[in-house]
Amino acid sequence: MGKIEAIYIASGKRAAVQRVESAQLEAGKGIVGDRYHSLACEYLAKNMDVPANHVSFVAMEELDTFMSRHDLNLDYGEFRRSIVTSGIDLNSLEGKRFRVGDAVCFGEELCEPCSYLARTVHSAVLPELDARAGLRCTVVESGTIGPGATFEVLTEAI
Repeated sequence: MGKIEAIYIASGKRAAVQRVESAQLEAGKGIVGDRYHSLACEYLAKNMDVPANHVSFVAMEELDTFMSRHDLNLDYGEFRRSIVTSGIDLNSLEGKRFRVGDAVCFGEELCEPCSYLARTVHSAVLPELDARAGLRCTVVESGTIGPGATFEVLTEAI
């Protein structure tokens, strides 16, 4: 059964990430205090649709393998994903609703690495973490999460 290992937030687009011990996920917005939550609030204030990237998950195992292969010793937060997991195939949650902690999320799409990560982490991020860099999700039901919170798939692919 998969679980949360760590949670990171950043106040702005290129702002430094900080690790938090727990987080409040707000339906339709994301992690309270995170850049994507703030962006969602701005969109809603302008009566605009909120992008479907409220929160991103990434597997600790994938990051560990990548860092081992390149002899890197980085904090997981440097990969700029909000929630680090273990013991779950995140790709299998694409198109599914799942409970994590007290919150319910929907796996929107795979979260592919970007050129920013290639510049700040390692140039091999782009080819090697393709289809391994995590999952973008929307928050469907608000709730609290923290390290140790487990996953439960609620529906099959839509």
